[in-house]
Amino acid sequence: MVYLDTSSLVKLYIKETGSLEVIDLVSNASLVLTSIVAYAETRAAFAKQHKNRNLTQKELSGIKVVFEDDWRHYLIIGINEEISHLAGDLAEKHGLRGFDAIHLESYLFIKGKVKKEIRFSSSDSRLNDAVRKENPAR
Repeated sequence: MVYLDTSSLVKLYIKETGSLEVIDLVSNASLVLTSIVAYAETRAAFAKQHKNRNLTQKELSGIKVVFEDDWRHYLIIGINEEISHLAGDLAEKHGLRGFDAIHLESYLFIKGKVKKEIRFSSSDSRLNDAVRKENPAR
């Protein structure tokens, strides 16, 4: 199983540094997990690529179709008040942005519920450092 934050999720749809590694992770995973916040963040990343003229309208439309289809197959971690508050603590503790803290807490939450190994994938070094500190056995 693999948990993707938004920076990794985007790499499945837009070729970037690290895309091949994320594609390999996902292709070998029995299940892909992410937070509900990744949907809006990913769509925003697509829109930014289009606005910056890195994607044509046709490419954007095609990516959205594939993303929507894939999204139905991911295990989506919702946000409740507890996750939100714990994410706030993590943001403060590790100097994370809000949605990065939500990704970290979502990962820790589901990892606490599942007895199998779950890999965490992000291209954000601060978030990866926080994951290692919160989950040294990673």
